[in-house]
Amino acid sequence: MQTEIINTGSELMLGRVLNTHQQWLCRQLSDLGYGVTRQVAVSDEGSRIQTAVRESLVRADLIITTGGLGPTSDDRTRDLIAEMLGADLVCNEEILSCITHFFTSRQRRMPESTKIQAMIPRGAVVLMNAHGTAPGLIMQVPSGKFRAAATWLVMLPGPPRELRPMFTEQIVPWLRDTLPCESEFVCRTLKTTGLGESRVEELIAPHLKHLTDAGLELGYCARVGEVDLRFVARGCGAAQNVAEAESISRRLMADFIYGADDDQLETVIVRLLTDRKQTLALAESCTGGFIANRITNVPGASAVLWGGAVSYANEAKTKWLGVNPATLATHGAVSEATAREMAEGARRIAGSDFAISVTGIAGPDGGTPEKPVGTVFIGMATPQSITVQKFQNRFDRETFKYVTSQQALEMLRRELRHK
Repeated sequence: MQTEIINTGSELMLGRVLNTHQQWLCRQLSDLGYGVTRQVAVSDEGSRIQTAVRESLVRADLIITTGGLGPTSDDRTRDLIAEMLGADLVCNEEILSCITHFFTSRQRRMPESTKIQAMIPRGAVVLMNAHGTAPGLIMQVPSGKFRAAATWLVMLPGPPRELRPMFTEQIVPWLRDTLPCESEFVCRTLKTTGLGESRVEELIAPHLKHLTDAGLELGYCARVGEVDLRFVARGCGAAQNVAEAESISRRLMADFIYGADDDQLETVIVRLLTDRKQTLALAESCTGGFIANRITNVPGASAVLWGGAVSYANEAKTKWLGVNPATLATHGAVSEATAREMAEGARRIAGSDFAISVTGIAGPDGGTPEKPVGTVFIGMATPQSITVQKFQNRFDRETFKYVTSQQALEMLRRELRHK
């Protein structure tokens, strides 16, 4: 089945609003077994919306549009599609009543312009909006009008808080009843860190050739500090092929795979520490608390994170963590010796099972020939030992902080994995 998505809104084209629909809808549809073949974004200019829809009607079995169903002058999707299809707009009294109730229940005056949302193309199926005033719509474009087969056209409101529940609560059941998937669909993602995209492919692809020859789709997605390894299979035996691909990949890259599907490294860390009833303390300099931020984003982190010190200044390193002033004078703040004492001090003060320290030069200034911008030392203290690793992270400051936090968390994951 050919599925296409058309995101409307001039704010998207101006870069003023992030288009989260393209990722969210594709994920929902692919998990249900409906592959998206094309996706476009267009401004609110009338001819552009109609051109995009007309192009999709020639190819697609299912078209989903987002945005342009509201009450303002730039909400034109519903009207333009109705005009293009030659469908009259008629007032739906149930929608009008719901809009009126929306405002009265909130003790707000209802602008006259909001009533236009009750005008729907004749024959359209209405999707009620429990989180706003603009209803969604489903229309069937009959065969012969644009192509030999009929096309289903779904119009969803733009705000994510309205679109997402409408999709999951109303569109998903409708899809299963009206356009059921005819074959098995399986998608699995393995999350890796510590290797580049090309190296992951080099390690994996030759050993999966018999599966890719049989139809398994193998994909890679590189992000800052990570590479996703994706397996997609359809039809008879899809689950078995994906399971075999995962088993082979885990055997070949066991040290670099930290999770699967929606796992995040910090989530894995919290889970491992929780399972072991162990605790962690942090001593951050160049990351400015970013490691603590990632960990505390995970529900349940309070059970494992004792606390952390953002010891940015040398005085903070000595007063809070007990770093020897002589160490700083001899080796400098960015050094193996300082990272070691920071980790040791954090674990001693916290009485935690583990402590991580980071100290480095984020740039763009401050580097020397011996310690160029991007130099990072990451320390990890355990009850048995203290280890320090040196990295060169030559990125902008924001990316530097993320990559450094990724390396620190990965050091801890590997320690926990082998215990």
